[in-house]
Amino acid sequence: MLAGAAFAAGVQNALAGGGSFLTFPVLLMTGLDPRAANITSTIALFPAQVSTGFAGRREATGTPSLSFAALFIISLIGGALGALLLLKTPSETFTALVPWLVLFATIVFAWGSFLRKVTDNPKHLGALAAGTLQMCISIYGGYFGGGIGILMLAVLTLSGLTLKSAGATKNVLAGVMNSSAVVIFIFLHDIAWKQAAVVAIAATVGGQVGAYALPRVNERAMRICIVLLGLGLTVGLFVHYHTG
Repeated sequence: MLAGAAFAAGVQNALAGGGSFLTFPVLLMTGLDPRAANITSTIALFPAQVSTGFAGRREATGTPSLSFAALFIISLIGGALGALLLLKTPSETFTALVPWLVLFATIVFAWGSFLRKVTDNPKHLGALAAGTLQMCISIYGGYFGGGIGILMLAVLTLSGLTLKSAGATKNVLAGVMNSSAVVIFIFLHDIAWKQAAVVAIAATVGGQVGAYALPRVNERAMRICIVLLGLGLTVGLFVHYHTG
């Protein structure tokens, strides 16, 4: 079941994003607490993220006001800060936060999928605004990560990038911010390495299948399924962790 969920997560990330909505709850079902499941999911999905970012690296670029090198450094530092913040968060506190984090990620994903309008001539963000927002996204990415792709896509397009360039750039930056989190997490005892290995292999294969299937799949239907899954997971987590 874990391999199947991870494979589907890899396909989802290649098609529309939101793969962690599948891996996170199934890792919980294997007996991990929410913080350990989050850390294990981050480690396990990292190889697929790297391969996706590497494939589109030639399209990645900086914004008119902020160089790619600056975005790279901001993402690296922010991811590390988010990971350190997670380590300072008691497991009980993180458990209480998880339903809210999943709800936030679901709302962001739904907004980016169905409500956000991309115009041909948007008002471009300046260097300070774009850098600050990217730092906040990176910290959140190192801490939890759900919805970071949509958040970065919004910031990068508002900063002046085309949708195609923004998509390639956010894939690379997602790998960058998670790389610093992975370096911090990799020595922890919280990681369930057997589960991580299963997820890493299956998600990487799923990512390749998703890339192949991208022109053939109804992306809107996929996004609707992800939002429904996120809402169902939110309700389930609130019921499980906030009722006695």
